Amino acid sequence: MQYERTTEKDSNYNNLEEMSISALLSAINKEDQTVPLAVEKAIRQIEKLTEQIVLKLRQGGRLFYMGAGTSGRLGIVDASECPPTFGVSYDLVVGIIAGGDTAIRKAVEFAEDSTTQGWEDLQSYSISSNDVVVGIAASGTTPYVIAALEKCNKNGIVTGCITCNAGSPLANTAQYPIEVVVGPEFVTGSSRMKAGTAQKLVLNMLSTTTMIQLGRVKGNKMVDMQLSNDKLVDRGIRMIMQALPISKEEAATLLNEHKNVRKAIEAYGNK
Repeated sequence: MQYERTTEKDSNYNNLEEMSISALLSAINKEDQTVPLAVEKAIRQIEKLTEQIVLKLRQGGRLFYMGAGTSGRLGIVDASECPPTFGVSYDLVVGIIAGGDTAIRKAVEFAEDSTTQGWEDLQSYSISSNDVVVGIAASGTTPYVIAALEKCNKNGIVTGCITCNAGSPLANTAQYPIEVVVGPEFVTGSSRMKAGTAQKLVLNMLSTTTMIQLGRVKGNKMVDMQLSNDKLVDRGIRMIMQALPISKEEAATLLNEHKNVRKAIEAYGNK
């Protein structure tokens, strides 16, 4: 079935090679400003998928992102940032890309065209009905993603998607579709631009809201963050000082002892 892919429509700008650097930057920025407005229109869809993710993760399930190219990479970025930011295990949110880890840096030819590999990749994680799988594809036509979601549906696994075209095969396959229609790209068809930005914004919303709902934020602070560098240790000390009537030295001692902001604050309160 044919449908209109606005991500493939001609750019609103032409003769780009004749434009000055200033004009190019201004035009790209102007286009980018439309993306949050497009995301806003999809908030109800985002809410419905987030509700399912929170429900499944509270029951001990996992969240899987899967995509090809830019979409796959964006899913991996969001998944990989959950453990250091929220202190969750690395297998709670998982990013999968067509072509495997090699494709994170270099395109793997025709990997996105497979209608079997996506489900095989999910099976390697012992995917089950406890989990949620979110397919990411700007075009909404990526076979690797669509076929995997079809198999998930048949196996009672909750499915969602993030796409940038309305009425796409992917959106029609996912149980909880998110459609952020950003329109033509500045460089025709270059969906790493506005579409990629839209996908990143939605991923931020999904994972951050989920982690807050799961109790991984206190007030507005990342109290379960991993203390993986000096900057984060210093942030942790300041967070403890804000929460407790103690000096910097005392806060540092507490943090060094408990290795976690939340635990340090709780330990002080239990004295």
